[in-house]
Amino acid sequence: MTSIQESLPRGTAALDQAMAGITAIPGYDETAYHLPISFAVTGTVVEDASSADEAYQKSGKNPLIAWECLHASLHQPLEEPYTGFIADAVIRKLGYSLVDGSILGLALIVGTPQGKDLAAAIARELQEKYMLTFLAGDVVSSLSGAGVKVGLDYRLIPLGPSVSHGIHFADLIARVAMIFGGVAPGDAGRLLTYAKERAKAVVFAFPGMTDQEIACIDALRILGIPIISLGGYEGGEWIAPTPTEAVKQGMDLLGIRVTVTAIPIPMACSPAFEGKSIRKEEMYAEFGGGRSPAFELLRVRPEAEVEDGKVTVIGPEIETIPEGSAAPLGIVIEVAGKTMKKEYEPVLERRIHNFVNYGEGSWHVAQRDLIWVRLSKEAVKNGVRVEHIGKLLASKFRIDFPDLLDAVQVTLITDPEQVLTAKKEAEAIYDERDARIKGMKDDDADTFYSCTLCQTFAPDHVCVITPERPGLCGAISWLDGKIAYEISPAGANQPVQKGGLISAENGEFEGVNRFVRKASHGAIERCQLYNFMEYPMTACGCFEVIALVLPEVNGIMVVNREYKGETPSGMSFSTLAGTIGGGVQTPGFAGISKSYILSDRFLQAEGGIDRLVWMPSVLKEELASRLKERLKAQGKGDLFEKIADERNAETIEALTEFLAGVDHPALTMDSIL
Repeated sequence: MTSIQESLPRGTAALDQAMAGITAIPGYDETAYHLPISFAVTGTVVEDASSADEAYQKSGKNPLIAWECLHASLHQPLEEPYTGFIADAVIRKLGYSLVDGSILGLALIVGTPQGKDLAAAIARELQEKYMLTFLAGDVVSSLSGAGVKVGLDYRLIPLGPSVSHGIHFADLIARVAMIFGGVAPGDAGRLLTYAKERAKAVVFAFPGMTDQEIACIDALRILGIPIISLGGYEGGEWIAPTPTEAVKQGMDLLGIRVTVTAIPIPMACSPAFEGKSIRKEEMYAEFGGGRSPAFELLRVRPEAEVEDGKVTVIGPEIETIPEGSAAPLGIVIEVAGKTMKKEYEPVLERRIHNFVNYGEGSWHVAQRDLIWVRLSKEAVKNGVRVEHIGKLLASKFRIDFPDLLDAVQVTLITDPEQVLTAKKEAEAIYDERDARIKGMKDDDADTFYSCTLCQTFAPDHVCVITPERPGLCGAISWLDGKIAYEISPAGANQPVQKGGLISAENGEFEGVNRFVRKASHGAIERCQLYNFMEYPMTACGCFEVIALVLPEVNGIMVVNREYKGETPSGMSFSTLAGTIGGGVQTPGFAGISKSYILSDRFLQAEGGIDRLVWMPSVLKEELASRLKERLKAQGKGDLFEKIADERNAETIEALTEFLAGVDHPALTMDSIL
């Protein structure tokens, strides 16, 4: 494969010559940001040789733009495990991890390690220290040879076999700035400030690079990215610590402080493994998932009843569970603490999902009595047992909640009869919890809660969470916000007093406006919680769904991030997301959670659920039972079938025809504009 190191020599004159040799730029799929660095720096949409030269000249012959344009001109598809250019949708999916503390910064490893053990040690340390790490060049094969798994699921992302593919590290930072940071295309000054102050990125450079490759990597310093040399480079501004101090020094330069406490079990534990999957062919045994009874429950107990660190397995251990089988499992966690409250139980219980997934060889989905857990063959071969899941959970709860929990003990039940008995008791507790929040309305609460986690990347964004409107990422409910504030009063979830009512229909309150104005640093003056058309809530980029007005049919459509196709608006999710992210207020558009579609407050100011005219079939099927129930309760049971999807309307013309054919109520409602 031709690579940029053959086309990007040192020096402006040589760059000029290389740029003059560009004949075509294929561009990248699944992005709304064209060539992202060029677009962010100059505002120029690069799509051919002429526009590439325009961006290069306009930027003052910025070498990063030359690197990007030259690499794009040679763009070729890559085979696994390489990702190449990373789609906007993937970046947005990572959005919540970038702001919730499970990713503290970004790292790029390039070059050819002299020994696979050093590369593996650095990669492992970056995983353990919550860094999202990208790889370019021979380091990828070196890690694979050392048995280190790479891929997005492991937060070790192989961009490509050449150092030149490191440009995708820079274009990701440019898009993060535009998606989450509200950086406008062409605002080079703000981009550079954002990259230096918020991106928290560092490069680790092994030897074996040509002069041209060194020049490419050195250009990343334009974005304020420090470069840690692991191969004796001389001169310039690269930093050369001892190999064992490399990660620490890199993170010190970024101002990141993290202490990793080792958990004494025979598998690595880190948020880096949280997104992985364990496929059926990799699985030693599974629990739940519809194949066997399983549940999880966290209870607060008197301190005298909890022995800190105690783990008990009731029933068969992994040695007596047949390989490939589905066994029953009950996870019962009992905690004690002077400030622990019964109301905190469900919030802490949800962390079981995260913590089990922190194990390199353990996997968990769902919650309550719908859980599905797997252990991998490799983990069991290395000595992992059911007991170690308990040790992982006990350790992580104590590590993550030191001020709340004084003692944690875990009981793991694998005996079939005892699982069924304990599961019935757990289900009764689930019902009791649900009764406390079920049916709660916004009118019942004097206080809402904010979430400003995403201000790490979207400085002016403020999410206001109400009983009837969850956080737009779908991860935080009103009750979660309330409890999070009680647990951490100085955290990102703060109480928002509603104050005087300005408009019940639009959901506008004096107190909410005051809070949003202050928390957005004066960028947002007003916020209407139930209105998409005038002063909608801002969006950071982590939203599950985008809702937008379609004036041609007098209605509202919604599209979720998993949907890759075009919509009747003429834009894909990725393109739409580029319009509303970054903490801006965009009338007629809103980022929302999937569950908000089921709320009575959804589309309240627009006339109600009758305005909903289109959604992707995958989202429609996911919400089907609950949405039908809601519509039936409102006497609109026939509306579900009248909501179009891509199977019957891919364009606005087809949608108009479909809605007329089914007599959709939106067509006869008052004008939405």
